[in-house]
Amino acid sequence: MELDPVILSRIQFGFVVSFHAIFPVFTIGLASYVALLHGLYYKTGNPAWERLAGFWVKVFAVVFGMGVVSGIVMAFQFGTNWSNFSQATSNFLGPMLSYEVITAFFLEAGFLGVLLFGRGKVPEGVHLFAAIMVALGTFISAFWILSTNSWMQTPAGAELIDGRFHVTSWGEAIFNASFPYRFTHMALASFLTGGFVVAGVSAWYLLIGRDVEANRKALSMCMWLLLVLTPVQAVVGDAHGLNTLEHQPTKVAAMEANWETGTGVPLLLFAWPDKEAQENHFEIGIPRLASLILTHDINGEVPGLKEVAPEEQPPVWFVFWSFRAMVAMGMLMILVSFIALWLRRGDRLYRSRPFLQTLRLMTIAPFIAVLGGWFVTESGRSPWLVYGMMTQAEGVTPSLTGWMVLVTLIGYVAVYAVVFLCGGYYLTRVVRQGMLSEPPSDEVQTAKRPLSAADATFEADAGRTLGSQ
Repeated sequence: MELDPVILSRIQFGFVVSFHAIFPVFTIGLASYVALLHGLYYKTGNPAWERLAGFWVKVFAVVFGMGVVSGIVMAFQFGTNWSNFSQATSNFLGPMLSYEVITAFFLEAGFLGVLLFGRGKVPEGVHLFAAIMVALGTFISAFWILSTNSWMQTPAGAELIDGRFHVTSWGEAIFNASFPYRFTHMALASFLTGGFVVAGVSAWYLLIGRDVEANRKALSMCMWLLLVLTPVQAVVGDAHGLNTLEHQPTKVAAMEANWETGTGVPLLLFAWPDKEAQENHFEIGIPRLASLILTHDINGEVPGLKEVAPEEQPPVWFVFWSFRAMVAMGMLMILVSFIALWLRRGDRLYRSRPFLQTLRLMTIAPFIAVLGGWFVTESGRSPWLVYGMMTQAEGVTPSLTGWMVLVTLIGYVAVYAVVFLCGGYYLTRVVRQGMLSEPPSDEVQTAKRPLSAADATFEADAGRTLGSQ
């Protein structure tokens, strides 16, 4: 059986990136939340803030560890699967990834140990500073990674000469046309992800009546944040869409499954795009709404997929439905945020069991939205690796065979399944244990691995179980 190494390499890299992406988008928002909690405790001395900070640091430790483990292999795939691409873009990608390591990873690594193990062992001001530096490091890391990926979407400041990209302007390359919109969109997505996870966990604690004072504070804080950021994210997303329409019209056409360039284009609520037939089946749409949303003109022109050859069209059905999954989750998050505002009357926000149960379920919504947006971004660029300049077929490793990729893909799926199960087990135990009110131990301890920041949870859990017997 003939296996296409390009398609399988895309699936393999897409799987790894999708698995990895859910962790950084959570840790970026959670790191800022942890820093805020430490700041509130430093300012007020309220032990509720200290308990919240201690608990969410444990969650952060587990998720951060899973993110690091799941992301390491992506760098290797540049060499194993995409060596032509790596060689062609080395003048740009090499320095960009090095900047990320030097300015962000070192910063995070330097202060992460103080954040995880310094509680009660360094002055509160130093502990707060470490939390702020870790949060800052996550944003610096996102800056370089998103700038690099945005350059692949809207390349600028570089020339392709004899199969190799040469940077002509670092400023134009780093701050390329799509970068400001994509960075802002992802930063807000990180805050929304962290906010909904914290709100969901706090809602569960309120349902079972555990540490009510602290979790009321956490839930209230999160819902105020989400009330502001969910509509702001919609506005930023709209601006991002206009930018995409200008620089990647084919991607927008795939998002709307629009085959013919025209004006007054309807917004399709449901359709089944058929790339071979170059048409849609079972269309249900709202007249002219796509033109209004995409161009801010009810008679605005929306590009069609037939403007490019079929081999230059992305997988339309996948982009179309991924975009709708992202938008649906975004609208749901806005709705839940405004319901929370209404429930604040009469203090019902903390007592409405249906709403608290809804918040528990909503913890998954931002992850679905992030993955949907990521699928649109990457699949919508297909068949290009560097948009308009290098295709995926040109970037793949020449000696690669389909069977090589298939075997490693199966291995990745198996290993990542173990990583996810182990990480999920750790997280479940941390959340079930909840917040510990015991003060930090003064015992001098040796260096530990990052995940050991959560070990106190399991030790305390085992101690309580033995005590009850």
